[in-house]
Amino acid sequence: MALFKSGNPTLTEKMFNKTLHSEAAAQGVMSVRGTINKFGFLMLMVIGSASYTWYLFEQLNQGLMTTLMIVGAIGGLITGLVIAFKPNWAQYAAPAYGILQGFFIGGISAILNDAFADKYPGLVMQAVGLTFGVAISMFLLYNFRIIKPTQRFKSIIISATIGIAVFYLITMLLRLFGVTVSFMYDSSWLSIGISLFIVIIAALNLIMDFEQIEQGAEMGAPKFMEWYGAFGLLVTIVWLYIEILKLLSKLGSRD
Repeated sequence: MALFKSGNPTLTEKMFNKTLHSEAAAQGVMSVRGTINKFGFLMLMVIGSASYTWYLFEQLNQGLMTTLMIVGAIGGLITGLVIAFKPNWAQYAAPAYGILQGFFIGGISAILNDAFADKYPGLVMQAVGLTFGVAISMFLLYNFRIIKPTQRFKSIIISATIGIAVFYLITMLLRLFGVTVSFMYDSSWLSIGISLFIVIIAALNLIMDFEQIEQGAEMGAPKFMEWYGAFGLLVTIVWLYIEILKLLSKLGSRD
């Protein structure tokens, strides 16, 4: 499985191989359909909790909404790390991850929707529509092998993804010391170009995620890896949505 690589750090060959023989016989094997079904369930968790934080914002209960956003951001990160190191816990922890991420993106979405209500009405709905549109397009491009995740393709996307992660980490550290990297947050064409590049990389990561799930099923990974695969796919979808939301907000900020 030399080609078993993904830019998504939660979906790796090592993680699938580690669980392949020890538990597959006892639990049954992973399937693509089962993974997609579980991903759909996780999306319902995200939508439900995001709707709740949106409702709190509309009801002017911003104190509780902000608390849930913070809990969602920190709790989601911790839960994601737990699942990454303990994939057999995914069937229990992945729904919690979906709920926590929903709290976070629901709050962010409500705030931006209100901020752009006059200048860019429908910002959030466009971001949601584009996210699902891009995800479906990537699936079709992969399914019909229009885009093939070759070794060169994977190397480029993985390198770009790592570079983006390092770049974000550096900007976060700089902000802790009071240094703001303005072109990351303003509405300049440079900032928009960077956001567009990140959106493209996030979208192309989906191609590799789909291959990871398909290969996991072909390898006969244990049944609980369906939850792990669904979790990994959700990680990329949430990242893609946030980046599209940022891109649209930058475009909406331009006069």
